[in-house]
Formats: sequence, structure tokens, C-alpha cells
Amino acid sequence: MTEFTSTQILLAARPTGWPTEENFETRTVTYTELPAGQVRVRNEFLSVDPYMRGRMSDARSYVAPYEIGEQITGGAVGRVVESNAETLPVGALVLHQHGWSDTVQAPAETFRQVPDRQDLPSSLNLHMLGMTGMTAYVGLKEVAGLQEGETVFISGAAGAVGSAAGQIAKLMGAKRVVGSAGSDEKVELLTSKYGYDAAFNYKNGPAIELLAEVAPEGIDVFFDNVGGEQLEAALESFNNGGRAALCGAISSYNSTDTAKGPGNMSHLITRGLKLQGFTLGSYLQHADAFYADMGRWFSEGKIAYDETIVDGLENTVDAFIQMMRGANTGKMLVRL
Repeated sequence: MTEFTSTQILLAARPTGWPTEENFETRTVTYTELPAGQVRVRNEFLSVDPYMRGRMSDARSYVAPYEIGEQITGGAVGRVVESNAETLPVGALVLHQHGWSDTVQAPAETFRQVPDRQDLPSSLNLHMLGMTGMTAYVGLKEVAGLQEGETVFISGAAGAVGSAAGQIAKLMGAKRVVGSAGSDEKVELLTSKYGYDAAFNYKNGPAIELLAEVAPEGIDVFFDNVGGEQLEAALESFNNGGRAALCGAISSYNSTDTAKGPGNMSHLITRGLKLQGFTLGSYLQHADAFYADMGRWFSEGKIAYDETIVDGLENTVDAFIQMMRGANTGKMLVRL
């Protein structure tokens, strides 16, 4: 068995405010043996995601924080290059959560083999065909209970989850889908490529006013990736019986101040609204339905996507920070 080297990115110190390069360090591990039941994987793409910022703090959350000196774990897709496990042969394309490294040696059961489609890039397993797309799917269908003919507002609409959510909402029968993004270029992309009926640049004025302009008849469903001012805008625009699926609050992730809640929470009572936060781990029983629907939509040519790709493991931290600042269109990925 040949030696196998893995370069890994670790958390060196917990960030205060925006993360910097100084919060991370790199180590190299050399493996000389491949135990029974384990495989060696060479990663093709790494995922950088907003939730990782929460794990870099030690505050209570739905998942344990990263420990100082621990590798940054998260989604990655790669290919088996050596195997000592019957279940995963050499050449298999696999998805895993081992995170920020160029290669991985680990037990075979910590990887999931995915279809190796020649017509689609393997990176799609980290967004539209993976957790990102599934998050949008269950948020709209299972959490918010989207019905045909309803109007949907999606914040952070040009990001990985938002660009999936807008298309899925339309495919589920929404009458009107509107979104927010952080530049005029992204707003144009939402309406020209992703099927949004209208969108606004949240930097152009008060979100309450901007949302009212694109959804004059109000909204029925809100899929929130941002929180803050845009959550307040949604509460102001909700029709009676409106529902919100709260997926993220990226507007406050790097703030050193305590985030203030919306000032119009009384609408929850007077309009009979429901706000429900969720994380995908509680809805994995819907994975088969998602894969069936998304696979069909892809085959029918009904799904568009964008990827913002940064090359090189050494640029992973920068890709993560730039994603947090909204520099990506669609999914931000690191290509190895």
C-alpha cells in the first residue's frame, strides 16, 4: 500500500466578527496503511456554506461547534482512488462531510456513492442535486406548505439555496415568485434565468417599500435566508394566513452586536401568520421524493444553475469569506 497524504484546513481561533485568514491553519497528515473497511478519496469540489460561520462560534446551535484545532468539516465530492472496502470500488464518485481537505482516508460508511452522470458536473451533488436543493425543496413543500396559486418571496434569492428555491416554487405551482439580491446584475439574473417574476436590490432602499413594489398584492409564503430587515419586510407584506420557512439569517452572522427583532411582530397575531425555523437534518425522510422530483426536472431541462468556482485548497478560506460577503452567484465552490 502506498503512502497517502492529506492536506487539511483547521480552525485555529474563533472569529470575532468577520473571519480572517488568521482564524485558520493548515496541516498535512500522512497515512501509511489503509485499514480494512476504509477508502481513500481524492476530492474534486469542496463546499463553503453560511452555516459554517455559526459552527466557528461556541454558541448553542443545532449542530456542535468546531473545536479549536479541528478540521473544518462540511460537504465535499470526490472519487475513490484506493479501496479496502467491498462497498466502494476504486473510481466510485462519493459525497461526504469530511470537509476542507484535498484528500480523505476514512471508513467507507462515512461516504455515500452518487450517480456518476457524464452529462452533469460532479459539483451539482453539492448544490442543486444535493443538500442545497433539498433545503429549498423541503422548506417550501414541508415547512411552508406552499400551495398552487400563491405568491412567494425569497430573500437572498441569487445564492445557492435562493436560486434553487425560486425555480422549485414555480415548479410547485406558485402564481408569482419575487426575490431580493444584493446587486442590479443579480436582480436581472433572477428574472432572466431563474424564473422570478420580479426582484429588487435590497441596497436600493427600505426593504418594506421595495417588497411592496414587486408584490403589491402581498405574499403568502416567505423563504428566508437573510433575516433582519427583510424578515420585517415580509411580515409587513404577508396576507392573512401567511407562512415563513426560516432557513438562514446571514445578515447577522458576522455581527458583533445583538441582532434586533422586527418591530411588526404583532402581525403574527392579527394576520394569523406562522414562522417556522428549520434545518435539513429534521427532514431527511423526504430525500427520496426530492431526488425523484429534482432528477425529473433536470431531465426535462427545467432547472438552471450557476456556480462561482475558486480554484485551489489554499484559496478555500478566501472563498468562504467572499461567499459570506455575497460575492457568489449561485453556489460557491472550491475546485481541487
